[in-house]
Amino acid sequence: MQRPFRQVDVFGQDPYTGNPVAVILDAAGLDDDALRAFSVWSNLSECTFVLPPTDPGADYRVRIFNLAVELPFAGHPTLGTARAWLDAGGVPHTTGTVIQECGVGLVPVRIDGELLSFAAPPRIRSGAVDAELTAEVADILGIAVDDIVAAEWLDNGPGWIGILLADDQAVLRVTPDASGHPGPWDIGVLGPIAGEPGGPVVEVRGFFTDGRGPLIEDPVTGSLNASIAQWLTESGRASAPYAARQGTALGRKGLIEVVAADGDLWIGGRTHVALSGIADL
Repeated sequence: MQRPFRQVDVFGQDPYTGNPVAVILDAAGLDDDALRAFSVWSNLSECTFVLPPTDPGADYRVRIFNLAVELPFAGHPTLGTARAWLDAGGVPHTTGTVIQECGVGLVPVRIDGELLSFAAPPRIRSGAVDAELTAEVADILGIAVDDIVAAEWLDNGPGWIGILLADDQAVLRVTPDASGHPGPWDIGVLGPIAGEPGGPVVEVRGFFTDGRGPLIEDPVTGSLNASIAQWLTESGRASAPYAARQGTALGRKGLIEVVAADGDLWIGGRTHVALSGIADL
């Protein structure tokens, strides 16, 4: 069956410099095996599948798959799906805001031209990571435990462990290797950027594995940046608004905007429909 399809570049400062997501805009009738098979075939970090909402307050429902499992929430797929839905003619119930239904419930997405932003969902798990696990993560990252300024649970669906290093250069020097450390792993590494007044204040890298393959670096990660923003602002290490940079080590130019409004932190970036067509599913 032919189904409308979009591939959207999310968080790129320029087109094709962010993180792509594939979006099937009508997934009705497809079973889990079909969704998983298409996601694996796409070889992207995530694919999304749009369905009619089950909650009357939502504009659509989305299921999010990475290369191995279904995710209750993910950031760049949320923004990419909203952009694809709007590009395909979707009209939100509320002017200026798309309401997405997903595994964590309803997630509002604000529309500001090419810039879309989502409200950071509450963390499922927070607090300091214990010493034994911190030491294992340090070994995976190829750094000494003493190089770690702080380690925090940043779990908002994806079970991120946040590792704060001294600065952006320390982040960019990390050469992770999870062999010998059975996963799954979701590891976020961050460090403050100095000497760029008015520019991004933190460098971010995100690594994940399903436990069956090597550690993968994600170009730009919305869910990770959402929980990082909560950690940094709650601990007084940063204040919103601020911008984060991600993808540098991969030659990407990801820029994530963090804004505080209406009691929430909003995580935003540019969205660009890179490919538009039909998928045979």
